[in-house]
Amino acid sequence: MIHFLAKHLIKDHENISSPAVRRAYGILCGCVGIGLNLLLFVGKLLAGILSRSIAVTADAVNNLSDAGSSVVTLLGFKLAAQEPDQDHPFGHGRLEYISGLVVSMVILLMGVELGKTSLENILHPEPVDFSPVVAVILCASILVKLYMVLYNRRIGKRIHSAAMAATAADSLSDCLATSAVLLGTLAGRFLDLHIDGWCGAAVALFILWSGFGAARETINPLLGQPPSPEFVEQIRSLVRAQPQIIGIHDLIVHDYGPGRRILSLHAEVPASGDILALHDVVDALEKQLNEKLGCLATIHMDPVVNDGGATTEARERVQAVVRVIDPGISIHDFRMVPGPTHTKLIFDAEVPYQCTLPDQEIRRRIQSAVQALDEAWSAVVEVEKSYV
Repeated sequence: MIHFLAKHLIKDHENISSPAVRRAYGILCGCVGIGLNLLLFVGKLLAGILSRSIAVTADAVNNLSDAGSSVVTLLGFKLAAQEPDQDHPFGHGRLEYISGLVVSMVILLMGVELGKTSLENILHPEPVDFSPVVAVILCASILVKLYMVLYNRRIGKRIHSAAMAATAADSLSDCLATSAVLLGTLAGRFLDLHIDGWCGAAVALFILWSGFGAARETINPLLGQPPSPEFVEQIRSLVRAQPQIIGIHDLIVHDYGPGRRILSLHAEVPASGDILALHDVVDALEKQLNEKLGCLATIHMDPVVNDGGATTEARERVQAVVRVIDPGISIHDFRMVPGPTHTKLIFDAEVPYQCTLPDQEIRRRIQSAVQALDEAWSAVVEVEKSYV
């Protein structure tokens, strides 16, 4: 259904790199989610009244909250699409993440309230009336929720939306929760087991689990998570495709919402090169990164002595011993400053976050390793962290 609606309602629906198309997908999925959840609420509320089941009624209320969550998601996509202004020069894209966080908070609140009601029912159980109509409504609900899981997950991955991923997780927990309610209803009818309260508690746990997972997925980009390895590799491939670029380091990516990323990096260029020609190469790279990856890029040129002389040889030797300390450590901004009694080797050591050694210990080991290479060398090392 979503594919059919997208094909007929979204202009140029295959062009998901377009912010307008991406926003249209989010609004479409939000509207469909509101309609389906309201339909499920009415059906389950009727089933809960007919069966006098606290678990079925609670599941109906949960679907009503899901409709509210879909409204929040829809508003998030609408507000996130606002153009940058004086107060928000980098746009409003993070409102989409905030809408996903609101959805997860609603999920957690419903889980807590349902847990309280279920505990009361466990302490004071009441019989549940069974009818084929209730069973049919619950089975239909499970199928509808499975469909919502599939389309939210598929579209969420396609447009890289944390808010839709949270909605998909919520739909999956609802599907499992309704299955638990159906199981409790059948157990009361055919086995004379009054486990309605226990099934309600299971529903509450599913909802809480879904809420925590959804919150984690939306909080991470708000706090500033690292870019994906695939995105980093795309950047490296584009930059290193230029023969004038020797290497890159100090890559930083700021995420201001889907399609609103800003990055900066240092590109190593030959110190002997034509500065104007190299500047044109860097300018062209910034435009390519904007056109192909949709991000605003700032590139700083780092001149590197790469003439095969003493500096090049020293850098290669130092890099080799540094990687003995940790294979993930790399060096850059390497300079040699000769003195009357010794030569200073000045460079930065880029250390991955996975390395457990303290910065001071890394610095000490590098300095010892460099002096072991040549007693006349003295290393001045600046340790910095790298997430790539």
